[in-house]
Amino acid sequence: MDDTLVEAVIATYREKFPSRTFTPGESFVPVSGKIFDEHEMLNMVEAVMDGWWTGGRFSDLFERRLAKWVGVKYAALVNSGSSANLVAFSALTSMKLGEKRLKPGDEVISVAAGFPTTVNPIVQHGLIPVFVDVELGTYNVSIEHIKKAITPKTRAIFLAHTLGNPYDLDEIVALCEEHDLWFIEDNCDGLGSQYNGKKTGTFGHVATCSFYPAHHITMGEGGAVFTNNPRLFKIIESIRDWGRDCWCDTGKDDTCGKRFCWQLGDLPFGYDHKYTYSELGYNLKVTDMQAALGLAQLEKLDGFVEKRKENFAYLYEHLKKFEKYFILPQWSEKAEPSWFGFLLSVKEDAGFTRTDIIQFLNQKKIGTRLLFAGNITKQPYFVERQIPFRVEGTLDNTDFIMNNTFWIGVYPGITEDMLEYVVKNIQEFINK
Repeated sequence: MDDTLVEAVIATYREKFPSRTFTPGESFVPVSGKIFDEHEMLNMVEAVMDGWWTGGRFSDLFERRLAKWVGVKYAALVNSGSSANLVAFSALTSMKLGEKRLKPGDEVISVAAGFPTTVNPIVQHGLIPVFVDVELGTYNVSIEHIKKAITPKTRAIFLAHTLGNPYDLDEIVALCEEHDLWFIEDNCDGLGSQYNGKKTGTFGHVATCSFYPAHHITMGEGGAVFTNNPRLFKIIESIRDWGRDCWCDTGKDDTCGKRFCWQLGDLPFGYDHKYTYSELGYNLKVTDMQAALGLAQLEKLDGFVEKRKENFAYLYEHLKKFEKYFILPQWSEKAEPSWFGFLLSVKEDAGFTRTDIIQFLNQKKIGTRLLFAGNITKQPYFVERQIPFRVEGTLDNTDFIMNNTFWIGVYPGITEDMLEYVVKNIQEFINK
């Protein structure tokens, strides 16, 4: 870019986004947020000045660098983490998979204590979600629960790492191999988490992540689907790109060298391959401006992950003295979480309720969130639509979470002054 334009972008960034000091009691302590500097702005302006705007050189580069960072062969960018889950699951229903494909009426094991768009693709494709309970502390499913849920109808396991806390991946992968099940790994909250020295998002047949502003890095909106399987990757790209059979990059023609020489479906011979559709697809691509933003964010990701861990460690150390009142987070000894948030569950005999403490923290300008849907089977759309599902055992812990659990932030924008203020106010609440 022209030096004058670069200088103008940097000057504008510094004017519009000056550094701010934290003032206890006046400044808000958010649960999440985006961290950026002039490099993101410069990348996006460069993408705008290219005049291309849809997926292009920045998208291609981001996919390659992201796949390398995660440790997979293939990454396909999409417009959100929810779309990533939809595309990942849809890929496993492709006719190209023959008898291996997921079909209406098949069962998929998941949890009710999570985010709706982990479950919604199961429902949208006419499969039956089978909900199992989670453990308090880790907020992840136990292997014993999964084993009991498996029946001859079970065809897949679709689970998210709760707030970046990896579940028992070795055991789940082994179970999927033993029972010939598909494994979809929702890694939207766990980018950078590791299990047994290997990054999450690399264990499933397909995996997903999100680049919503609350997540580990952002593209404004955005997500990605990961796989090591070239056949699945071709299906994933097709579903993302309208379902077309053609694999030409946007703006390119006749990559295969026989654009007018195909005969597919009941179409006439020679029907334009660019307008031949082999999958039930959508347009879920990203813009090159989003990808340019993502590239600048990716360079900061290692630092973001470490800061999340540091903030979590601070809260854990200083809130451990309140274990009489709260269930504190727990994690596997094999796990190294890239934490999305710090979960707390108010014990039944604490002498106060979750509503009591989150209202107090809200008055003190400290942000909190619940564990997403709580119990998804009790959400209005599940009840009103009478969505079919099966529960293995009970959802007692899920209901406890629905009523007693909340989380506070650990994202990189939270400073030690903010953390000290959070701890001080929890102490004040307990004292009262």
